[in-house]
Formats: sequence, structure tokens, C-alpha cells
Amino acid sequence: MIVVGERIHIISPKVKAAIESRETQAIQALALNQVGAGSHYLDLNIGPSKKSGAEVMEWIVDAVQQVTDLPLSLDTTNAAAMEAGLKKVARRAMVNSASAEQVRLNNMMPLAAKYGAELIALTMTEQGIPGTADGRASVALDLITAAAEHGIGSDMLYLDPLVLPVSADQAGVRETIEAIRVFKQLAEPAPKTIVGLSNVSNGAPNENRGLINRVFMVMCLGAGLDSAIVDPLDKELIEWAAIVENRDSSSARNNILIALYDSVANMEEFDRSIVDMNDPEQRDVYKTIQILNNEIIYAHSYLKV
Repeated sequence: MIVVGERIHIISPKVKAAIESRETQAIQALALNQVGAGSHYLDLNIGPSKKSGAEVMEWIVDAVQQVTDLPLSLDTTNAAAMEAGLKKVARRAMVNSASAEQVRLNNMMPLAAKYGAELIALTMTEQGIPGTADGRASVALDLITAAAEHGIGSDMLYLDPLVLPVSADQAGVRETIEAIRVFKQLAEPAPKTIVGLSNVSNGAPNENRGLINRVFMVMCLGAGLDSAIVDPLDKELIEWAAIVENRDSSSARNNILIALYDSVANMEEFDRSIVDMNDPEQRDVYKTIQILNNEIIYAHSYLKV
């Protein structure tokens, strides 16, 4: 799995303060921590930054490039800031993001083409996010077509089905997973796929969020997920990705994860007979599978029932 490190994000009070006071070393420390944790890209999210977006993006790109040569994902809805950052990027860049909304399509896709950047494309229109995998696939086809018209090949695209919280749209989780599967079949070469992984657990109790994220990741990988925007310092998350990718069957828990991956990949039901319900870890993983498969109704207390 291609790991896009998410920790340099304006929503973080620490990052916001560092940006406001131009604390270069604070941003560099966040970058280096993610590099050490195995990130493949670093996402630099400055938000809309309407007043000084171009200057902020130039500064933050320079700060990060002084300490690492990892590719950068530039994350803003401000087109002027995006272009300012792209001009500063010395190596490979990713534009995060365009969508099928006309304003963002017109602003971001030409910039990705102009600077030879990879592009995250969100399957969202002015009407919102389609509720089904087929609906998102229809938007994805429009995005692939628009990208081609700008000279952006499907191999430069990362299609994002947009993950909604299981606590708010439980049935939609499976539609998101199926959308990933369908996206991989829409063009040749196949577009890449990406998700903002932790969105699935938004609204859940903090003690449950990590488990929900990890189980969801395994299911997405089974459907063909290439990349995720995640916290690379979540060691368990990175470990679980390695377990299914390397097929590490060294424990009963690992065998469950591999079986879950295979069941999604083969479009089969998960075989619960391999789960020892007397083992709390295995039981919690299985209950989370049931929640994400919409087999039992989500509640914040689902692990205690």
C-alpha cells in the first residue's frame, strides 16, 4: 500500500500554529517523523488559505524539501496556492485534489497537466457523493475522460470514492469498497485508487477508531486499493497492511486478516468458522467485520454487546 502521510494538516493545532508563525523546524520534524515511519508521499494540507495561500504553500514546500526528497501531495482548494506550490516542487508532485464539481475540475486538472503532476480525483459532483458504487463509477468515468482531454493518463490518476463514516452511513461502507473494485476496471492502464482512511471511523469512540480503520483498510486492499492517506505513525495500521501484503500467517489473528482480504478479493462471504470467539482480539475483529459489512447495526458500544 502506498502510504500518504497525513500529519501536516492545517486542522492540527500544532500545524496551524507552526504555519502562522512560520516555524520551519516544527514542520520539518513532522515531515521527518513520517519519513521514518515509512511514508511514500507527504501530504501538505494548508486548507483554503484564502488570504496568503500562495506564500504559505511556497514556504511549506521549501521547508519540507530541505529535509526529504519524498514526493509531495499538495492539498488545498486554493488554485493560486496550488500553482505556487507546484512551481516550487523539485521532484514529483501530486495534486490533492480535483472532483467533478465544475469549479474544482476547471481549476485543478489543468494545473496537474501543466506541471506533470499526479492527480487525486474525487468522485463527487455539485449534487454530492453518489450513494452507490455504480454511481461513483459513472463520475469516475467522467473524471477519466476529462483527465484524458487534458493529457493526463489514467496511470497518473488516483480515484477517490470518498469514504463516509460507518456511524452515519453504514450501508455505504460496502458501496465504497465495491467502488474501489469497479474503478480498477474503468480504463487501461488501470487508474490507481486512494482513500482518506480514517474518515470511516469519524464519530466513533476514540478507543474503537483504530480497529475500525484497520479492518476497513484490509477490506479495501482486498478490493484493489493502491494507496491511503493515513497517519503513518499508527504502527498497527502499517503492520496490518504488511500482514496481508506479505501473507504473514504466523498467528490466528493474521489468518483472519488474510481470510478477510481473500474473501473481498474473491467476492465471497467471510468464513466465520475460523474465528475463535473466546479470544477477545479475534472476536473484536470479527464484530468489526460484521459492522463494516452491514450485517449487524452499528452502535458505539458494538464491541461490548
